[in-house]
Amino acid sequence: MYTPSDLRKGLKIELDGYPYVITEFDFYKPGKGQALYRCKMRNMITGSTTDKTFRSVDKIDTPDLTEREMVFSHAEGDHFVFMDGETYEQIIISGDVIGQNQYFLKDGIVCEVLFFRDKPIEITLPYFIEAVIARTEPGARGDTATNVTKPAFIENGYEIAVPLFVNEGDLVKIDTRTGQYSERVSKKA
Repeated sequence: MYTPSDLRKGLKIELDGYPYVITEFDFYKPGKGQALYRCKMRNMITGSTTDKTFRSVDKIDTPDLTEREMVFSHAEGDHFVFMDGETYEQIIISGDVIGQNQYFLKDGIVCEVLFFRDKPIEITLPYFIEAVIARTEPGARGDTATNVTKPAFIENGYEIAVPLFVNEGDLVKIDTRTGQYSERVSKKA
């Protein structure tokens, strides 16, 4: 159990049977009366946000969250199969839970899977992945203005904006947190 004095940005709490993460936090002490703790929270399952004010006497539940390191095995339609590297147990995670991260999954990639009451609710990928540019237009010669980008597609069809010097077949690094190009790793052979 948490008390309102434990609240801070990034803390995970349970409210009405759902896990929430606090995205904004404000402490307010009126001239008379007890202190108030105002929080903006995001539901970790539905993604909806809500505001809640706690009084200093309130008790807040701790969510039953566990995190396990798992290896991506393969996709089966709109579902994704992950395997625990130690027990070889396989779990199937819906595409709704994975969201945009599905474009960055590759066989054998190690992810952190967050479970709420033994049900997967979130995956965290490595911060950077490498992917080959499958399709892009050639850059215009002599166009050297700074920060000029062009659209490019990686093997699975995900579109990113890349600098003009990146060509088809180049290996690039992508930031999985933002889904954006980070750097070119190597030119095509």
